[in-house]
Amino acid sequence: MGVDDFALCKRQRYATVLIDMIDHRPVDVVADRRVGSTTEWLRDHPEVSVVCRDGSAAYAEAIKAGAPQAVQVSDRWHLWKGLGDAALKEVATHSGCWAKTNLPPREGRRAATTRERWHQVHALLDRGVGLGECARRLNLGLNTVKRYARIDQPERLVRAPAYRPTLVDPYREHLRQRRTEDPAVPVTQLLTEITALGYQGSANLLVRYIN
Repeated sequence: MGVDDFALCKRQRYATVLIDMIDHRPVDVVADRRVGSTTEWLRDHPEVSVVCRDGSAAYAEAIKAGAPQAVQVSDRWHLWKGLGDAALKEVATHSGCWAKTNLPPREGRRAATTRERWHQVHALLDRGVGLGECARRLNLGLNTVKRYARIDQPERLVRAPAYRPTLVDPYREHLRQRRTEDPAVPVTQLLTEITALGYQGSANLLVRYIN
């Protein structure tokens, strides 16, 4: 059995869907994602022997209470996403390696803000101020302060790649090939082509991506 939540009204109301993982068909829908509701559903289905879920502690608790006989496993999507997130964090941790290349530091307001925050955090740390107090005084998240604290120089922060995945990524090779064939191809034409292939983003996003 697969257990996951989905939005009935984004950020306001969610439900839980139960999927037969053998034939990939929905079996039932629970009207919310509370622990008690999922627990009750599982208790009514003692035949469930394996439950595939995301990293939600709530679902883990519900499965433990409602189907203690079942083995809990991570679904492939969340497993790969967790691996990808861990890889990104590892790359960011070793951002000092970028300083050994010929890539210049990023400039602009964001880079300037990053440097300023780094100096503010380390000035407080040098005076013996704790991480929590640093976060309070600078109005920053504790995890942000921790990240600045473990970096020994601000250039390591501003040299790290700022790239983030976008909706255009799956169509990158198509765009590259089309622009190689016709460097003057209009963006509107490219938008039409990748929309036919499944792209669901905006024209502005495509323009920024190409730039």
